[in-house]
Amino acid sequence: MRIAILTTDLRETFRDYMNPEPRFGIAPEALLEGFAKLNEVEVHVISCLQKPVRSPEKVADNIWYHALYVPKTGWMRTLYQGCIRAVRKKLRKIQPDIVHGQGTERDCAISAAFSGFPNVITIHGNMRAIAKLYHAQPGSFYWLAAKLETLALRKTGGVLCNSVYTEKLAAPFARRIWRAPNCLRAAFFEIPLNEKCGVKPTLLNVGSLAPHKRQTEILDVARKLWERGLHFELQFIGTTENRTKYAVNFRHQIAEAQAAGYARHLGTLKIKELITAFDRASALIHFPSEEAFGLVAAEALARNLKLFAASIGGIVDIAANVEGAEMIPAQDWTGLENSIARWLEAGCPRPQTASKRMHARYAPEIAGRRHWEIYREFLHV
Repeated sequence: MRIAILTTDLRETFRDYMNPEPRFGIAPEALLEGFAKLNEVEVHVISCLQKPVRSPEKVADNIWYHALYVPKTGWMRTLYQGCIRAVRKKLRKIQPDIVHGQGTERDCAISAAFSGFPNVITIHGNMRAIAKLYHAQPGSFYWLAAKLETLALRKTGGVLCNSVYTEKLAAPFARRIWRAPNCLRAAFFEIPLNEKCGVKPTLLNVGSLAPHKRQTEILDVARKLWERGLHFELQFIGTTENRTKYAVNFRHQIAEAQAAGYARHLGTLKIKELITAFDRASALIHFPSEEAFGLVAAEALARNLKLFAASIGGIVDIAANVEGAEMIPAQDWTGLENSIARWLEAGCPRPQTASKRMHARYAPEIAGRRHWEIYREFLHV
């Protein structure tokens, strides 16, 4: 089976055009690791970029990579017309059996829906829900992304949903729906577990700084715990490099917290550094107000961390029947504070079986096989 995967190359996201190696989002990268283990598939990864880049012909023995140069005028300002045309042209040469658009955040889903080939899309983040959450104004990025998401859902042949929550949001528009959870990168299972925590209990929060991720609110919970006389360190991992009022406020607060000694920001970490940070910590706090899946929660549980999470979106699916996963109503900040306090006072126990449960659910080879089965069902092969 010949598969075309449309996904974002992070060299475009970070304007890293001199880098000769393609970089993908966490979920697509993990899926490609799964496909690399399937002899039954030939995969062609296609990404649009606003500058020409040098790239390898292959990223695995059975996975080819194609970087398409699309001038700036062909992106959101023209509703991705340049991306759609460039992808269609490349697909006519590849002649795939199926086209799979990864995500509705940018050009991938809409390019798949208008590819002219049998196609499906995956929703990684629910643009309509995020636009509503941010009260997106007409003509703004999230407003347009939400409109294009709805169009792609109606046009595509089927939608792969990573959670029950996403399934419910997509159901009114999609022709067909399959449940296909995001998977974890192989390194989370291949690197041996190292659970030698530091002397001071360490809690993590991982993710790019954004209002719906609620880092400043989590930092406020940490301050209250510190004022209660509890000793720990809260470490934030992820980029904070934006000029929004929310980001400026967070940077101010984290500077005060670091001076006091109960929190600090580690910046962006590569995967091995991230896994090391997980293994040195005892718990993850993941408390967003909107979450399609919550991959970071699964990553933490894969390293046997205690999880404190908001009971919303796909996090509910991840945490179901998993040791050490504690779910708290998304607006119950006092409940989050008290749950963490009880855990700290109990000596910060970590789960012992969460890693095995995550492997059974979210290993790359399992996800790759599941996607192949969905493609076959869709194509009636």
